[in-house]
Amino acid sequence: MGSATIFFWLQLPNVKGYRAAIPITGFVTLIATYHCIRIFDSWSEAFTVSSKDGGDYTVQLAGSPFNDGYRYVDWLLTVPLLLIELILVMKLPQAETVSLSTKLGLASALMVALGYPGEIQEDLSVRWFWWCLSMIPFCYVVFTLTVGLAEAASKQPSSAAASLASAARYLTVFSWLTYPFVYMVKSVGLAGPAATMYEQVGYSLADVLAKAVFGVLIWALAMEKF
Repeated sequence: MGSATIFFWLQLPNVKGYRAAIPITGFVTLIATYHCIRIFDSWSEAFTVSSKDGGDYTVQLAGSPFNDGYRYVDWLLTVPLLLIELILVMKLPQAETVSLSTKLGLASALMVALGYPGEIQEDLSVRWFWWCLSMIPFCYVVFTLTVGLAEAASKQPSSAAASLASAARYLTVFSWLTYPFVYMVKSVGLAGPAATMYEQVGYSLADVLAKAVFGVLIWALAMEKF
C-alpha cells in the first residue's frame, strides 16, 4: 500500500487528463497504509505467534483485545472514494457523475456502517442479521458497477480504454465478493485466534486488490484516455 501511494503521487505530473482521480487513488492507499500499520500494532499486542522445535506455528492470545475497528474506519473513508474515482475517470456527464458519486458513496458507507456491529459480535445469529442488512447496499453497488456502468464503459474513446474500464469494474466486484465470505468465517466452526487470522489474511488480500491494484488500473485508464 505504501509503495502504491508513492507511485501514484509520483505519476501525478504525468497524468494530464482526469487528474482528480489520481490524487484520490493516492489518498486511498495512504489511508490504507496508515490503518494497516495500526492493525499490525494491534495484532502484535493481541496475539503471540510461536513455533516449538521447528514445528508448525501457533497463534495464541496475548491478553490485549484485537481492535478491528481500524479496518472499518479505513473502509468507511476509502470505499466511497474508490467508487468516486472510478466514476470520475469514466468521464460521464456532470449531472450523472454527481448523482452516481452521491448514491454509490452513501450506499458504500452505509454498507460498511451496517457491517461493523456484526463484526464485533460472537453471537452468530447477530452476525448474520447485520450481514444481511449490509448486503442490501452491497448488492445495489455491485449491480450498479456491473449493469449500470456497462454502457459508459463501452463508450470509452478507445478499445484499450474500454477494456481498462471494464477491468476496473470487474476487479472491484471480484474483490468485493471476497468480503462477505470472509465476514462469515466464524460461522463455519472456526473461533479464537485461528478465525481472526483467517479473517485478517482474507481482508488484507482483498484490500490490496481493491485499492492498490485497482488504483493501477485507474492510473492506466487515465493515461490511455489522455
